[in-house]
Amino acid sequence: MITRVLIVDDHPMVAEGIRSLLESYDDIAVVGTLGNGQEAVDQVNSLQPDVILMDLNMPGLSGLTATEMLLEERPETRIVILSMHDSPEYISTALSHGARGYILKDVPTDEIHTAIETVMTGGEYLCTGAKRSLQPKISDGRETLTSREQTILLELAQGQSNKDVANTLNISVRTVETHRKNIKRKLGISSTAGLTRYALEHGVLQGTGI
Repeated sequence: MITRVLIVDDHPMVAEGIRSLLESYDDIAVVGTLGNGQEAVDQVNSLQPDVILMDLNMPGLSGLTATEMLLEERPETRIVILSMHDSPEYISTALSHGARGYILKDVPTDEIHTAIETVMTGGEYLCTGAKRSLQPKISDGRETLTSREQTILLELAQGQSNKDVANTLNISVRTVETHRKNIKRKLGISSTAGLTRYALEHGVLQGTGI
């Protein structure tokens, strides 16, 4: 099966370099290289990519915002962040926005290909550098929640529905669902009642009257 790949990066030489490398694989067809997130949003339906390699920092629409908008438009699309930033905040935030993978721009081409294969089979892919960067965020067997995840946990623990949370925070229901899934995964909790219990035990609900 041929995987249709779209590359979104505001540095033409980088985008074309990745394109030429990926086109050496028989199972990949690069359907385009675009310079910013807005172009990706505008053209995603006509290009119909299976996987989007998305840079984070671009003029206009950022890679994170574009990721949310693209997944609203085509939820079946897999988005892999391709960035030079290896800070835990960048990686965690990208994953919480719905990205299925995060790889650094200095990885070998084979690893980019492996990332594409992995997300196409339903998995998530973090390159070695991204995994290493996230290690300090692990404590007591649980990953630290981002500030946005903590906010959403507070809302959910107070009995708010996904739609209620989306309206309160002015984000999409899909984004709330993604955050909710990531919160449960990080905390190892499978139920809403478990989230509420965790919030109570860890002081998340302090000062809310609950």
